[in-house]
Amino acid sequence: MLAEWGDSRTAYDSADAVAAFAGVAPVTKASGRMRGVSCRWACNKRLRQAMTTFADNSRHESAWAADTYQRARGRGMDHPHAVRVLARAWIRVIHRCWLNHEPYQPDRHGGLQRLTTPQPSAQAM
Repeated sequence: MLAEWGDSRTAYDSADAVAAFAGVAPVTKASGRMRGVSCRWACNKRLRQAMTTFADNSRHESAWAADTYQRARGRGMDHPHAVRVLARAWIRVIHRCWLNHEPYQPDRHGGLQRLTTPQPSAQAM
């Protein structure tokens, strides 16, 4: 992934710029009253393949990734679309680790913490 991503930390303004470069961010086309959202075709296809393969494999080992994937499927997305959604979420995590010069630490991942922290029940309130 990082071979295609590159090693210049200043090359991308944000994680969304990396997601667009990788082809996992959607493209919105609008004209007058018509609006459509589609998959991005103009991208680095090797990076997209690396990111989506990583994301698809991660959902088998990470509770957060599995939850993100299942929520996307629950919203009616097919498998490739749900994997691109998960890849975009992973890009945000990897981008933050990359900028901070820190390895991924699951205990500091806010999405995983929200998933594993018990929520107060409605009856307790």
